[in-house]
Amino acid sequence: MLRIKNLDAGYGRLKVLRHVSMHVSQGEIVTIIGANGAGKTTLLHAICGLLRNRSGEMLFDGADVLRLTPEGMVFSGCSLVPEGRQVFSTMTVRENLLLGAYVQHRKNRRHDDRGDLEKMYGLFPRLRERERQLAGTLSGGEQQMLAIARALMARPRLIMMDEPSMGLAPLIVKDIFSIISRLRAEGNTVLLVEQNAKAALAIADRGYVLETGRIILEEKAEDLLLNRDVQRAYLGRDVDAETKI
Repeated sequence: MLRIKNLDAGYGRLKVLRHVSMHVSQGEIVTIIGANGAGKTTLLHAICGLLRNRSGEMLFDGADVLRLTPEGMVFSGCSLVPEGRQVFSTMTVRENLLLGAYVQHRKNRRHDDRGDLEKMYGLFPRLRERERQLAGTLSGGEQQMLAIARALMARPRLIMMDEPSMGLAPLIVKDIFSIISRLRAEGNTVLLVEQNAKAALAIADRGYVLETGRIILEEKAEDLLLNRDVQRAYLGRDVDAETKI
């Protein structure tokens, strides 16, 4: 579905991503893990068109999308759930969701939102309860649910999520990851950037380790969970120290 080869991107003169190559296949959850500042958010922004890519190749469903605008990427079927939720705080839950369906109205002026809204309310029952409430008055977990649902209203073939667990209580984090797993079960494809590497790898099919703008490792998620270097660097475990005790 998504194939990237030797991608370079950054901000102004600062090059952040260096020769990044990766792929995401239909129906997968693929996670990108790495330390703060490794370039994870930059990579998502490069994919969705928020950054101007300097060089490399990027194909989405076989089409060249290296120079597409963010709007063009959404039209192509790729949506981003941004870091920090970024809901429209002075608009209601329903209004936020309807904005997510904008691309569907551009494609079909007779598009009926009712079916998509019902699907989102089925996936996130709390949003139905809060339908008329201003998004800015929701809890952090509810705002994260709204951000995911808003992105899904565009009917993407690939949904990218940037730190969906950030700032949330453990029980809410568990709910969010359960929802991400459910999305895959329903046929969605997910590219996940997550600081909580253990939780992300627990639900992912494959994972990439990004370090200082470069992909240094790619394996099945279960293998990354068992990798001693990954455990030591990203999972909060020092296996060698544990075996000495």
